Amino acid sequence: MENPEPEKTNPSLLRSPKFWLPIGILLLCLIVDQAIKIYVKTHYWPGQMVPLFGNWFNMYFIENNGMAFGIELGGRFGKFLLTGFRIAVSIFGAWYLWQNIRKFAHTGLLVSIAFILAGAIGNIIDSVFYGVLFKHRNFDYEGGWFEGRVVDMFYAPIIESRFPQWFPFWGGQEFTFFSPIWNFADACITIGVAIIIIGQHRFFTQDNKKESAGLPTDSSINTEEEIS
Repeated sequence: MENPEPEKTNPSLLRSPKFWLPIGILLLCLIVDQAIKIYVKTHYWPGQMVPLFGNWFNMYFIENNGMAFGIELGGRFGKFLLTGFRIAVSIFGAWYLWQNIRKFAHTGLLVSIAFILAGAIGNIIDSVFYGVLFKHRNFDYEGGWFEGRVVDMFYAPIIESRFPQWFPFWGGQEFTFFSPIWNFADACITIGVAIIIIGQHRFFTQDNKKESAGLPTDSSINTEEEIS
């Protein structure tokens, strides 16, 4: 029995928008994310806030050890655990993106994966490298490899008000929407997830999988039967 030949990448794939569009989005988002972070890291002091658009959108430089929007895991172990998890998810995300590119999956799905992957890698770069690359500016912490902090800078307190007295649990307390401080990478992840939620019925239907693979869909078969 002859051994099957190893599967090769379709040469036309490398010339297809299905390849270059998600890769281009991924690289562009990474460049923008790191450009913003490096600028903030080298031009602002931690805790410095500068209004950009009135009082509802500000540049507010902070650093954190944790997840998106400033959520943190406790201690040094939590930091290493989170960074390792990010790297594992990014490796899987890169593999998943490539598999869907090879299958000529729905463009919306490829774009959403590219956004999510770019956001994850963007924050990984901070966690892995910033503790060393910016050691001369990290006055408040000793950060080595894999011990950098994620740079956050966008603060958008669109609504600042107070819960009415009758409101359960928080009656009378002040609240701010949107209070977390985030970065461009967090925004990329949010956009990618939103695209998947909005387009999931188109991305994962059986007809779309057949169409992506170049097979006749059920709707096209029914249409041909009606015409004949």
